[in-house]
This record gives sequence, structure tokens and C-alpha cells, in this order.
Amino acid sequence: MNKPNLFFPTPVWAIQLEDYKSINEQIYNFIKKSYAEDQQGINKSNIKGWHSKDFNLQEDEPRNFIKFILPAIEKVIEDMNWDKKNQTININNMWAIINTGGAANLRHQHGNSTISGAYYVRAPKDSGDIVFYDPRPAPVYSYPNAIKPNLLNAQVNGIAPKEGALVLFPSYLDHSVNENTSNQERIVVSFNITINMKLNKSI
Repeated sequence: MNKPNLFFPTPVWAIQLEDYKSINEQIYNFIKKSYAEDQQGINKSNIKGWHSKDFNLQEDEPRNFIKFILPAIEKVIEDMNWDKKNQTININNMWAIINTGGAANLRHQHGNSTISGAYYVRAPKDSGDIVFYDPRPAPVYSYPNAIKPNLLNAQVNGIAPKEGALVLFPSYLDHSVNENTSNQERIVVSFNITINMKLNKSI
């Protein structure tokens, strides 16, 4: 039998980047320095964990990190067949989260953005999967029980963190982070990308 058409799929990219160890150490040191200067951080979706203020994207470490992840971002734009010629693509903010034992992140989404990302600087075993939720409203109201979850019937899917891995997803997609049940730090760099039409200079 023919496989079903997948109309309106929700893409989530999990890309293992190569030669990541050097950039990981650089951005790790940058994050730990930021933590030492501001241990309070800010409160967003974090439970117990530390959420940094937005990075200054003009500093060397964030700039080098952006250069490192840029090919993966280009891959997403290529997969989506988005028009780069007539649209601007910008990383509008970036921050770090450190989750130690017992820390997690509540379900949330990133408004006013197009694509969001999570890059794993430190990802020990059992430190907390990133979990995504079905964005379609209809299954919330009526959904048959499944014998076993698969790509067609799952309402929740998760990705285990791995050092050097970059997860990219639509910013509207609700997600959370499971509790870190290890005694080691889970460190992630997160960011938002906006894609907008270029302004017509004749206006």
C-alpha cells in the first residue's frame, strides 16, 4: 500500500556538528565567565537552572559561535526553500542555560521569531531531553489511544542532548526540558532567528 501523504509536517532538525570541541571550550569559558559576573541571571522557563541575559553578539565568542553554526542554519533555509534574496535573516538574540541536578524548563515557545535553536555545550547522560509537543489544536480535543507511538500518532517527541549537537525548530513549537537527574551540568546555548521581507527602498 502507498504511504500516506504528510500534509503540514512540523520539521525539527537535530544536527551533529563536526569538530566542535574547540568552539565548545571557547563558548563554555564565555558562559562560565558570564555566570561568575551575574549568578542571579533572569527567570524565564527555568526551574532551578540559571538563565543568562542575552549575549552581546558583537563579542568575539558569540561571533565565532555563530560562524560555526551558520552552515547548519543555511541547511534549514535550504530545506524550507525560503527566499534569501528578498528576505533578511537575523539572529536577534542568544543566551545560555545551565541546568544542574533537579533543574528543568517549563513548557513554552518563542514568540516573534521564525526558527529557534538549542546547541549543547555540555550534555551528560540523563541531563534532560528537550521535549516537543504537537502544535495542532485538533488532537487536543479528540485523539484515539495508540498501541505504540510513531511519527504519525505521537503527540509528544523528545531528543536527548548530545555535546556538539544543534537542534533547530519552528519558534511556534511548544517545548520543555526534562529534569536533569545527573549531578553534572547541562549547558545549552539557545537563540532565535527572524526572517522578514526586505524593505522596499522606494517606499
